[in-house]
Amino acid sequence: LLPDCSFTCHYRCRALVRLDCSGPPGTSDEDDGNELEEDTNVDEPSEWEKTELDQTQVEQRIKEYNSQINSNLFMSLNKDGSYTGFIKVQLKLVRPVSVPATKRCPALQAGRPHTQGVKRRTSFYLPKGTVKHLHILSHTRASEVIDALLRKFTVVDNPRKFALFERSEKDEQVYLRKLGDDEQPLRLRLLAGPSEKVLSFVLKENETGEVNWDAFTLPELHNFLRILQREEEEHVRRLRHRYARCRQKMQEAL
Repeated sequence: LLPDCSFTCHYRCRALVRLDCSGPPGTSDEDDGNELEEDTNVDEPSEWEKTELDQTQVEQRIKEYNSQINSNLFMSLNKDGSYTGFIKVQLKLVRPVSVPATKRCPALQAGRPHTQGVKRRTSFYLPKGTVKHLHILSHTRASEVIDALLRKFTVVDNPRKFALFERSEKDEQVYLRKLGDDEQPLRLRLLAGPSEKVLSFVLKENETGEVNWDAFTLPELHNFLRILQREEEEHVRRLRHRYARCRQKMQEAL
């Protein structure tokens, strides 16, 4: 699909649907946007992480931060020296997430009205560009932010499947850095200031390179295989379409 396409389809029907998304002239099938992302290692702290502030500097930074924002999402200094505030997290998930769904078994409902429901899972894709504001403490860790986001959307997947990234823009280049579990997002927000270009937060799949497949259930593994098959079929279709267009252009030139 094209990046600006609003087409929505049930995940079980995706393999049965084919759209002719040729797009306007000059649109490339491989183009997913103009952003160039460069992942950096979680062990390489950003410039914000290296900055240390004393209590006076923290108070001054909070005043400067609050004076620069155009909303009511202020930071507040607490009596114990900690502070609270809001962070905005964009969810950029390419794979479906699972939510709980309780369904009673029809064969048992008639004779056993008090039978417990059979727990099931429903998988779906979160809309692209989904954004969530969280009110957190200065000592709230990145792993706790992930847990809070999953609870907000009632996602029952293992939190280790996801990672929180620091996103920044510099010289028309987008940089991503995976935050460590113990890093404090609100502290980074305060140090960087309110500008989303300087610093923003993104939740993505935790691509570690080594997947512990034993941590997944059998239905999840089958679902992954189906998704991979569909992705492979879509990739082959894109390649064939691209070469067909090249062949057509060469024939027109001849």
